[in-house]
Amino acid sequence: MEPVVVALLLALLVGGPALVWWRVLRGRRELGAGPAERATFETLHTASLAAPPLRAGLTHDGALKASRHLRELLGTAAVAITDSERLLVYDGEGEHHAKDAFEHAESTLKDGRTQVLAVDCELLECPIRHVVVVPLSTDERVVGALAAYGPHSSAGLVRAAEEVARWVDSQLELAELDRSRTLLMEAEVRALRAQISPHFIYNSLTTIASFVRTDPERARELLLEFADFTRYSFRRHGDFTTLAEELRSIDRYLILERARFGDQLQVTLRIAPEVLPVAVPFLCLQPLVENAVRHGLESKNGIGRITIVAEDAGSECGISVEDDGIGMDPERLRRILAGEPGEGVGLANVDERLRQVYGDEYGLVIETAEHAGMKVNVRLPKYHPGVSAR
Repeated sequence: MEPVVVALLLALLVGGPALVWWRVLRGRRELGAGPAERATFETLHTASLAAPPLRAGLTHDGALKASRHLRELLGTAAVAITDSERLLVYDGEGEHHAKDAFEHAESTLKDGRTQVLAVDCELLECPIRHVVVVPLSTDERVVGALAAYGPHSSAGLVRAAEEVARWVDSQLELAELDRSRTLLMEAEVRALRAQISPHFIYNSLTTIASFVRTDPERARELLLEFADFTRYSFRRHGDFTTLAEELRSIDRYLILERARFGDQLQVTLRIAPEVLPVAVPFLCLQPLVENAVRHGLESKNGIGRITIVAEDAGSECGISVEDDGIGMDPERLRRILAGEPGEGVGLANVDERLRQVYGDEYGLVIETAEHAGMKVNVRLPKYHPGVSAR
């Protein structure tokens, strides 16, 4: 069994799950479904079932769902999985040994070394007589242990357990990467919220206050728009939303800004209905529109125009936010996108988030020059793994 496990792990680490499946299926067509090929296929299938729960991290639920598949990979009577503080799951025969499983793992948790231990049991029918305990690690830290229980131990079982533990380590490291990415995106969204709050909220409330005596009904309508806008902007759940929701929030923002600027702010929208359901990162467009108002029009004399376009482009949607304001020196734009201190966070934040979610080819494309306005272009795939508006 262990050569198959080694082959599995090498394939997973080099090619990833999709490539592994392709290689296995191709191998079955070219070589035929002999015993070795069937064993490899079954091993890969078992590993693919164990991977998703482990991608949630070393938790009780994840260990519980993955343990049966890990036991099948190792071909042992039972397995136990611990974190650094407690037993997470004992799966298989000899459940009366579960109470001692964490004690069996303690030495491995302390020194990070594989241990082979004899297990005392008074029940003659119990198949548990030995346990191989191997460490589980992320970032070179021992975070748990995997224990394989059976009637005997062997060098082959030790190697197989260490290889399976190494594969589990890779899944846990991916889980850490997912968590880090999520925390980073949440921090970036918080930065955008902080940017929105002081400037926009003050101006909006001042504008609403100016209508309270002269036009109470108008003040009430604006206050409701303001409430809906802030409720959306400061919501606490979901990294993604639909383009329709993002544009609806932008419309509320522009209603409030037009109340402040009056006829000096003119807005044109051209939105293709086909792209409205597309999932987009939360607050990925609103900062672009706010940038157009604040930096493009506030310092400009006379009428300022903003044009927002969302077009269907096959497997993608193309979005642009354009203003005819004062523009920007391209060198300063470079410093902003590079995230240099003192240059603001809006454009750089959106650019970085788009690249993180979709890849570098989906960063912002900006056309600008001093006294020549600015046009910010965004391309978004209609469908992308891990992106959904829940």
